[in-house]
Amino acid sequence: MEVSEANDESFGIEVIPTEDGKPAPCCPHGPTLLFEKVGKGGEKGRRFYACSACRDRKDCNFFQWEEEKVSEVRLLAREAENQSKRPVFTQQENCSRFRKFSSLPLDEKKFCQDCQMLLLPGEHEAHSSHRTTAVSTDQLRRPSVLLRPLDNKKSNAQYLFTDRSSHFLLDTLAGLGYRKVLCVGTPRLQELIKLRNLEQKHEPMKSLLLDIDFRYTQFYSQDEFCHYNMFNHHFFDGEASGAVLQAFLTECDGQKVVMVADPPFGGLVKPLASSFSLISHTWRKLQSSDCSNTDIPMMWIFPYFFEPRILECLPSFTMLDYQVDYDNHPLYKHGKTGRKQSPVRLFTNISPRDVVLPKDEGYRTAENGSTALCVRNV
Repeated sequence: MEVSEANDESFGIEVIPTEDGKPAPCCPHGPTLLFEKVGKGGEKGRRFYACSACRDRKDCNFFQWEEEKVSEVRLLAREAENQSKRPVFTQQENCSRFRKFSSLPLDEKKFCQDCQMLLLPGEHEAHSSHRTTAVSTDQLRRPSVLLRPLDNKKSNAQYLFTDRSSHFLLDTLAGLGYRKVLCVGTPRLQELIKLRNLEQKHEPMKSLLLDIDFRYTQFYSQDEFCHYNMFNHHFFDGEASGAVLQAFLTECDGQKVVMVADPPFGGLVKPLASSFSLISHTWRKLQSSDCSNTDIPMMWIFPYFFEPRILECLPSFTMLDYQVDYDNHPLYKHGKTGRKQSPVRLFTNISPRDVVLPKDEGYRTAENGSTALCVRNV
């Protein structure tokens, strides 16, 4: 049977939870997911493993039937390919490079746009035929402006919050007393938190960015960034990153933790919900006994039409009316080229009455039973 049969349009695809203790084969994006073909009449088809992060085979062509026996030669070739896709520098090496880069005179700070990397003086000649640009201190503090956004909407698309949406999220979370923000796929929020701390006008906040884009290892220390795949809860640096997450989720000195996740809109809801639940489980184990039956406070940012799927997986969540906008999305932004109304919303297990939507953006408060909800005038 040809591999392409798995893409037969007469079938739907469902994610199947793997049995405990049964390891899934790995692709460059970590452990794969087990999928099952489902016919229009509900009949089940063959199960197969495919990439967790990429839904387009052009981006990751891993494919293996569940019952398939893979030869030793093929396993070795697969491992070699996985290793070839790893970053050139480890995060520890990138941290050392960043310290050296930061100490350079301004005219020696260069960034290669073709290779998407910061260049040390001895590397300038090797990149002389590439497009390079000077790097300012402000750009080092906002790497999402310096880096070219990934734009594959089916896998690792990076649509970056507008300042309006970033400030609303941060002001809301700070107002609710959260002092630690776990940023899952939200680099703009991480940047704003660090910039806010530099102003020294507010109580300091801590943040940890989990993101599949390894380029951020060039800008953040090991306790500020973990190379992470949110579709399979995979840390590319293994136990070391897992320990960083546990340390961050520990609420010391009354520092409450909240999680904000902004997955690619083409992502499958069930794997995402599973990963977020695993993070919540880790948080819960680190808390006192009175938190044993609660989940980590969370905001999941996703289009409103995914509401039934999200609530099926996480029934404690509520969809808020706040419309999240992006700087670089062709539709989900304000302006002549975008939609008048963004379809992207906040799904959260935080009480809706605690999230006050901004009146200056056209929202108003209406009474709905005992809960104060905010709706936008349109």
